[in-house]
Amino acid sequence: MSRLEAKVEGIGFWTRGLPSWPAAREFASSGAQPADAPARPSPQLLPANERRRAPETVAIALEVAMAACEAASRDPASLPSVFASTHGELAITDYMCTTLAADPRALSPTRFHNSVHNAAAGYWTIGTGAMQPANAISAYTASFAQGLIEALTQLHDDADAVLLVAYDGQSAGPLAKMAPSEGLLGGALVLSRDGAGPRLSARLVPVSTREPASGPLSRFASANAMAPMLPLFDVLAHGAGTAVLPASAAHDLLVEVNP
Repeated sequence: MSRLEAKVEGIGFWTRGLPSWPAAREFASSGAQPADAPARPSPQLLPANERRRAPETVAIALEVAMAACEAASRDPASLPSVFASTHGELAITDYMCTTLAADPRALSPTRFHNSVHNAAAGYWTIGTGAMQPANAISAYTASFAQGLIEALTQLHDDADAVLLVAYDGQSAGPLAKMAPSEGLLGGALVLSRDGAGPRLSARLVPVSTREPASGPLSRFASANAMAPMLPLFDVLAHGAGTAVLPASAAHDLLVEVNP
């Protein structure tokens, strides 16, 4: 893969204790956390009833996606989007497996609807009225890196700007042993070819030694399945630097950020 570049126009971030990108940047620089941070995101894109019923993974994806679009002053309906999640909605998957084993006729159609991997992308395109393409990607620990590659490739082809959204939630039941993930974590980037913001450059490199990420955000949410995205957000919080993201068993994605 040749070097791919973009400008980072807008950033969205949410995890328990750090419910916005400004809060995450402040924590990365000073260690301070906001008082009375909400336990769950409340995406205003959804009507109140749907907001309460939406799975946490959908809620956090919509929250960070809208925050990134607002930071970039972009109309959400105008952007193609890439949604990346390692596991999707594991709590509902656990519910479905348990229900199918015990009483299949009791399976909730609504919860089944929310179990599909592209549920968040569907809510987003319906809620914003977006008619642009929306992709949903899963590649285990490489999910964020592969989502970023997809977004950058779309920019390289013909898109003016692309929305990248990454998120994962809490695992439940027996799946927690096979697909561990704790807490709730989401991040979003509006990437463009020629917009304002720091310049991001990415290229694939052979895997060398992978050591645990040591940045403040990486340590804060290290147990979530989407933690592989956090080295890049640590660099963005600092303003410049290099992040190494797992992209496959054999390759890392080397991402450089410059003001």
